[in-house]
Amino acid sequence: MQSEMAVDLHMDSPEITVLPTSSGKGRNRPMLKENQVRFVAAVVALLTATAIVFSFINFQKEREFETPTDGVWWVESGGHLKAEKVEADGPGEKAGIKQGDVLIAINGVDITRKAVQVRQIYRTGSWSKATFSLTRSNVPIEVPVILTPADRSLNGGLRLIALIYLGIGIYVLFRRWTAPKATHFYLFCLASFVYYSFHFTGKLNQFDWIIYWSNVTAWLLQPALFLHFALTFPETKDVVKRHKWLVPAVYAVPAALLSLHIVALNFLRPSEVLRWNLDRGQMLYLAVYFVAATVVLWQTYANAASPILRQQMKWVTRGTFMAIAPFTIFYVIPYLRGSLPTAAMKISVLSLIFLPLTFGYAIFRYRLMDVDLIFKRGMAYTLAAGTITGIYFMAIGGASEMFHKNFPSAGPAGLMAAIVVTALLFDPFKNWIQDKLDKFFYRKRYDYRKTLIEFGRDLNSETDLDKMLASIVDRLSRTLLVDRIAVFVHDEQSRWVLAKSCGISQTTGLDMSFMNEERPDMAAAGHLFFDNTSQAVRENPGARETIRRLDLNYYLPCTVMGRTIAMVGLGKTTEGDFLSSEDVELLETLAGYIGIALQNARLYQSLAEKITEYERLKEFNENIVESVSVGVLAVDLEDKIESWNAQMEVMYALPRAEALGKRLSDVFPLNFVEEFYRVRQVPGINNLYKFRMGTPAGDTRICNIAIAPLVTRDFNVIGRIIILDDMTDRVELESQLAQAEKLSSIGLLAAGVAHEVNTPLAVISSYAQMLSKQLQGDERRSALLEKITTQTFRASEIVNNLLNFSRTGSSEFAEVDINKVVSDTLALLEHQLKTSRVKVENHLAPTLPKIYGNTGKLQQVFLNLFLNAKDAMPSGGTLSITTRNGRAVEVEVCDTGSGIAPEHIQRIYDPFFTTKKSPRQGHSGGTGLGLAVTYGIIQEHAGKIRVDSRPGEGTQFTMEFPMVRKAVNA
Repeated sequence: MQSEMAVDLHMDSPEITVLPTSSGKGRNRPMLKENQVRFVAAVVALLTATAIVFSFINFQKEREFETPTDGVWWVESGGHLKAEKVEADGPGEKAGIKQGDVLIAINGVDITRKAVQVRQIYRTGSWSKATFSLTRSNVPIEVPVILTPADRSLNGGLRLIALIYLGIGIYVLFRRWTAPKATHFYLFCLASFVYYSFHFTGKLNQFDWIIYWSNVTAWLLQPALFLHFALTFPETKDVVKRHKWLVPAVYAVPAALLSLHIVALNFLRPSEVLRWNLDRGQMLYLAVYFVAATVVLWQTYANAASPILRQQMKWVTRGTFMAIAPFTIFYVIPYLRGSLPTAAMKISVLSLIFLPLTFGYAIFRYRLMDVDLIFKRGMAYTLAAGTITGIYFMAIGGASEMFHKNFPSAGPAGLMAAIVVTALLFDPFKNWIQDKLDKFFYRKRYDYRKTLIEFGRDLNSETDLDKMLASIVDRLSRTLLVDRIAVFVHDEQSRWVLAKSCGISQTTGLDMSFMNEERPDMAAAGHLFFDNTSQAVRENPGARETIRRLDLNYYLPCTVMGRTIAMVGLGKTTEGDFLSSEDVELLETLAGYIGIALQNARLYQSLAEKITEYERLKEFNENIVESVSVGVLAVDLEDKIESWNAQMEVMYALPRAEALGKRLSDVFPLNFVEEFYRVRQVPGINNLYKFRMGTPAGDTRICNIAIAPLVTRDFNVIGRIIILDDMTDRVELESQLAQAEKLSSIGLLAAGVAHEVNTPLAVISSYAQMLSKQLQGDERRSALLEKITTQTFRASEIVNNLLNFSRTGSSEFAEVDINKVVSDTLALLEHQLKTSRVKVENHLAPTLPKIYGNTGKLQQVFLNLFLNAKDAMPSGGTLSITTRNGRAVEVEVCDTGSGIAPEHIQRIYDPFFTTKKSPRQGHSGGTGLGLAVTYGIIQEHAGKIRVDSRPGEGTQFTMEFPMVRKAVNA
């Protein structure tokens, strides 16, 4: 009977609780009080040591002894046992036992009571066959049953919960042993440890009975301790204060149940029904007490006046509900209704693990902010304790054996050495788990928290006060996830002013007097803390308004050599929680580094102001050099560049940083360096006129260069000054002017020649056509006349080009869509381009403004350019036409042909200049008038034309036309 009871007992309700987190500091107490504390500490230590030793021995004995079972719940009925329930797929069901069968005998021994049946299966043993004599519907039958070991799978999970309770309880007691309710909390954890780790094996010896009664006592004591805790946490409830008998009444129920249990087992006739009713009564008591405790905690949360207590109790109630609800719904209620523990019911027991992990931290009423820290540390210590417990005895045994083997006379020294070694190994192992949990809980914040102190030490490397303050605000807000943060410093009148902030909008009209006073609370705690910034009742009205507007809960002084340099203010986290005590301690440490860094930054700032004045004068002189419109550079006696003004950067296309410190030969082309070395030997100022110089950008600049010695006040030469005046644009304008004048002169001549030549050409053409009609039968002579006619037309075309070039033709200007002109011209040449294997790529801007011009003449411009591009690509290629809208309408015509030789670039617009000396089959020879006519038409349209060509790579013509203006439309 007792073994069956033991199995059921440990399928009940595992509980767990977490750590407290407030700071309690010892105060002077009377000697009697100190003796009481020491006595309680000694008793608690003795109970803890005894519980741990007994738990380990019980674990060992349970592994050595297997409890046999037949998988049937037998209940006394009519002088024999009746099968009340048969476990699915258990030994009894496999043997054929069914619900309602009556057990008469086992192996020939009459069975009249449950205790006799247990004794018989124990004698038979696990994995042995027992013959069960049964009656089924008054029909006697015998079935062989193979007994199997009882299922103890839940015991491992219960022992894990027990270790969690004990680990968290020990951590709380050692870290905050003077905190309110800490001892009560530890006793609850210790009772839970005993309840979940003590398991009756069924050997029926004295040690087993100690384990059994310890388990029963802990089972009955645990709910009472929890309800007592709820009634007095975080403060004693008013109902308890009014009714002093309430707390003793809490413990009266478990005392009565324990007395009933003792009487039932020792003075009443044991029966399975009695055991079952006792278990259900105790289970009902456990559920009622836990639910009552949950209700009390929920009322505390609902009636909490301060935001801290409300937030604190929110975690407590949620954790308690998550622990109690699944256990009550899925285990207690089915158990009370008569269900034996199933696998699902056993799993629901594990929900009670949430209770310690969310509850213990709240013991310290004003340390709500430690919830994350306590959960993290509690988990770390629990995992460490659970793992160390497993290897602890192995380490002791191994180390002891080693000492005895090597030092036989060591005696107890081996055991002591093993304990010391285990203790030394525990801390690094715990730190390793703590580090892993930090990475899990903080994730991206982990690196920030880990390097926050290093950041404080590195602050001295930043001398800019504003950047330093911005860095402090940014790093703290990202590390601690704080939504509001501010740094206050003293101004020249020693008044606190807001220097840098994040999340604060109102920064004027602040009364900072609450930070000027020597406050006892700041001296004691190391910082100011306002749990409710809207109710700072101890401050004056102005300070209260400032605290409310800033909405900062923490003010940490940055002190250096006893003087407060700055004050750092922080609000709650982005989730509305207060900071943890670990965060506050970290900030207090960092505040010292911040104070030193701010003091150093102010010294640097003072020095920087003096340097700034000197730099201003120096910069004024340098600005003169930077502002001139010519390039200026200076070199030392080793020809290393020491100065390089902005105009040099623009003209030579080389940043100053890439030029300074380099030799002239590493920066400038060889032709300039040779000229520089030549003229350097000549005293005085030397000039190079219209010197052509290549730049790193690939273009060529034409410069007037002056090279002069750089001398000191004592007329000592310390280097050279080189001045470069960029003449490229001026030379290009001069070239265009000369070209225009030349074309104007040639145009006048061409006009006269065209008129004189046009008349005889018309006569020759007319007579040739007349003769051709008369000699239609003579093929030989007709061919000759056809050639004469063709040549006269060609000569006429040349004359017409000359007329266009000289602007003698009439032209009407109107608004023209340049995209349409381009498209129409390409359509005319589509066949020629296709047969010449020329691929056309159009990049025409969809919204191009119209220009003012003549469609026919513009078509002639593009026709000339497209035909030239085709002739430049005898083996085929790509012709690309692009239009765009900028300051003017731009048209680019690019080909991938043979390009134009550099010596021909300046002559391409000259009339009758052509490079088409020997045309290929199907191509006509050039007249040299196409580009000349093109140039004249573009000038007539007030436009510009530029050419860029590289031999072997292609040519690009760029044309610009002014857009239509309102004055033109009028």
